[in-house]
Amino acid sequence: MSVEHYQSTYIQQQFADRIGGANYGKDTNIYKFEKIKRAKAAAKLAHPDVELIDMGVGEPDEMADAGVVAKLAEEAAKPENRGYADNGIPEFKEAAAKYLKEVFSVDGIDAATEVLHTIGTKPALAMLPSVFINPGDVTIMTVPGYPVMGTHTKYLGGEVYNVPLTKENHFLPDLDSIPEDIARRAKLLYLNYPNNPTGAAATPEFFAKVVAWAKKYSVVVVHDAPYAALTFDGVKPLSFLSVPGAKDVGVELHSLSKSYNMTGWRIGFIAGNPLIVKAFGDVKDNNDSGQFIAIQKAAAYGLANPQITEAIAAKYSRRHDLLVGALNELGFKAEKPKGSFFLYVEAPKGIKGGQRFESGEAFSQYLIREKLISTVPWDDAGRFVRFSVTFIAKGEAEELRVIDEIKRRLSDVEFEF
Repeated sequence: MSVEHYQSTYIQQQFADRIGGANYGKDTNIYKFEKIKRAKAAAKLAHPDVELIDMGVGEPDEMADAGVVAKLAEEAAKPENRGYADNGIPEFKEAAAKYLKEVFSVDGIDAATEVLHTIGTKPALAMLPSVFINPGDVTIMTVPGYPVMGTHTKYLGGEVYNVPLTKENHFLPDLDSIPEDIARRAKLLYLNYPNNPTGAAATPEFFAKVVAWAKKYSVVVVHDAPYAALTFDGVKPLSFLSVPGAKDVGVELHSLSKSYNMTGWRIGFIAGNPLIVKAFGDVKDNNDSGQFIAIQKAAAYGLANPQITEAIAAKYSRRHDLLVGALNELGFKAEKPKGSFFLYVEAPKGIKGGQRFESGEAFSQYLIREKLISTVPWDDAGRFVRFSVTFIAKGEAEELRVIDEIKRRLSDVEFEF
């Protein structure tokens, strides 16, 4: 039977309002990533002999470290690891606490009470509103950004207040711009540094201000830190938990997806305030039965070997240098980020003597359809596109070839900024 048939049945009337109610499935809007997907397909069809260079991918381009993979195989073969993990194993929690100390200089994390594993950080962001949000409560989010915690806040009857990340403020949220009534109703403040999509890094001074602001308004801080160890050019990895008072007001989420090329492994951890961690654990216990113990043990091996991340960061740093140089030769004002694999670039206004770009999305669509270069547009706070240096390239010579090809394709027009 057709979808249309089922839409006419009583099932269509039963959907929750949070996902569209009786109109679920009838929305004709095409969302950003679907537009990108369709444009890529159309470009490949129109130019079957031209390589599509995908600079929009938000995940690593390489396999996990061979030592991590070997550890997984070893542990997966042990019968004692076959069962439910529930809220995790002590070995992984201890590795996470030690990792925070060694890489981020975070002292005093109690592995038993202040750390829990998560099946990646996305589920953790989805569950945290269930710990705190009642109808009418506010979660403060940053835009552009990763919306999951805000989505679940709305599911629970809460409200989302968005703070723009602007170039003028170094892509940090202006906490002083948040209205007093919003601040007093807020339960949660979401931060993410190094930031997706801007690549911006926080500072100890900014985090200290966050702690003071959170204490003033009794707000819980959730710092999403999947890129925290991917820093460059002598910039030391910075944890929110390294700032005095941070553990009094919040938690930090770490993931091995980006820093260890373990995206599909779905493993990370939450650390910080013990009462928040305990409450999160209660909610988590009603959502999942834990990640496969062998994966936790392989991840513990990875956390004990942070040089794996350092090598990955060096590769991204090298690729950023190449991409920034190429774009700036073409007239862009690209600035190498201090961390992450994202390069956030202001879109041109148009092409000299040719078409205009009214938005980041218009420019991104032009790049895909006309130049077969895929990026991700962001128009939440200005007209920007996000390049990712996780493009497919085996070795430095291939990296240089890809960047030179981008430069060649864009050199036949003159952009206006």
